[in-house]
Amino acid sequence: MLHKLKKIDVPIVVILLAFMVISTMLVYSATLNSKTITFEPKKIIVIYIVSIIAFLVTTLIDYRILTKVSFYLYGFGVLLLIAVLLFGEKIGGARGWFSLPLVKLDFQPVELFKIILILTLAMFIARRKGEPLELLQDVVPVGLITFIPVVLVAVQPDLGNAMILVVILCGMYWIGNMRLSYLLIGALVIAGAAYLFLYLFQHYHTDIQQFFQAKKWPTHWMDRINTFISPETASKDDKWQVDNAIRAIGSGSLIGEGYLNGSSVHSNRIPVVYTDAIFVVVGEEFGFVGASVLLLLYFVLIYRMILISIYCNHLAGTYIIIGIVSMMVFQIFENISMWIGIMPVTGITLPFISYGGTSLLINMIAMGLVMSVRLHDDKLLEDE
Repeated sequence: MLHKLKKIDVPIVVILLAFMVISTMLVYSATLNSKTITFEPKKIIVIYIVSIIAFLVTTLIDYRILTKVSFYLYGFGVLLLIAVLLFGEKIGGARGWFSLPLVKLDFQPVELFKIILILTLAMFIARRKGEPLELLQDVVPVGLITFIPVVLVAVQPDLGNAMILVVILCGMYWIGNMRLSYLLIGALVIAGAAYLFLYLFQHYHTDIQQFFQAKKWPTHWMDRINTFISPETASKDDKWQVDNAIRAIGSGSLIGEGYLNGSSVHSNRIPVVYTDAIFVVVGEEFGFVGASVLLLLYFVLIYRMILISIYCNHLAGTYIIIGIVSMMVFQIFENISMWIGIMPVTGITLPFISYGGTSLLINMIAMGLVMSVRLHDDKLLEDE
C-alpha cells in the first residue's frame, strides 16, 4: 500500500490543499455578514476530513474493480434519482436533495451520479478497445444510458446538472473515437434542438409560464433564461443578481478591494454568495490578479490529469479521466461565465471552492479516481 502511495501525483495533492485554504478564506468572507448562514469552522473541518478520507480510500481502490460493477452502481444511482423526485427536499426551487439530519448535511444524488455515469460510460466504451464507435452498437446505447438520468434531473428541475451529464456524454463520445460523420450529425441535431427551444421559448413564453404556474411547477428557470437571452425585456428583479455580480467583479479592478473588504459581498446584494456565486468574492476582493491565479491553479490541475490519461495503459482509465476533465472544465467555465454575463445563471458550483459538502466530497472522490488510475496502472510517467 505504501509503495503505491509513492506514485501519487504530488502537484495535484498540493493544488487540492491550496483549494481548501482558498475556499475557507472565501467562504469566511462571504458569510461574514450573511443573514442566511454563519461560518462554522468545526463543520468545515469535518467536511474536509471526510473528503480527504474519501479521496484516499478511492485512490487505493483499483478503478478497474469499480468499472466492473458500474452497471450495478448505475442502477442504484437511477433509483436514487427517482427517490429524490418522490421524497426529496426542495431547495432553491428544485427537488433534488435528501436531508441527512445525523450529519446535518443535504445530500444531492445527482452529484454522485456524475461519477457513476463516468464509470459506466468508460466501461461500456472501453469494450471497443479503441475501435471507432458503431452507431447502433455503441452510440445509441451510450446515449440512452445518459438520456435516462438527464430526464430525471431536468424534471427536478435542475437544468445545470442535466447539462453537465450531457457534457460528460460528449466528452466520452469524443475520447471514445466516435466517427466524424456521427459527430457532425450530433452537432446539427443539438444546434437544431437549441434553435427550436429558443424559438418556442421566445414566441410562447407567456403560454409556457402560465401552463407551468397552472401545474404549480417551478418557473424560476424561465426567468434565468429570459434574463440571459432577452435582458432588455427582463424585469429588474430577474437580472438584479447578475447585474450586481458584474458590478462587484468589475469593481475589483486589477488587484481587488482587499480581503474582507468586498462591499457588494458583505452588503448581501448578492444572495448566497458563498455557494455558486463564490467567484464574485474572488473578483471583488482579489481582482483580475486573484482570478487569474485561481484559473492558473485550475489549468495546472487539468493539465496534470490529462498527462496521467495520456500515459495510461488501460483505455477505461483514460476514459474515466477525460470524463472527469469534461465535467470539471464545464463546471468551471459555466460558473465563472454566468457571473460575468456570458452564460445563463444555473446552480452549478465552482469545483473545490464553493461551499457545499456534497459537491466537495464528490469532487474529491473524482480526484481519487484519477489517482487510482495513476497508482494502479502498469506504467505511468516513469521519466517525468
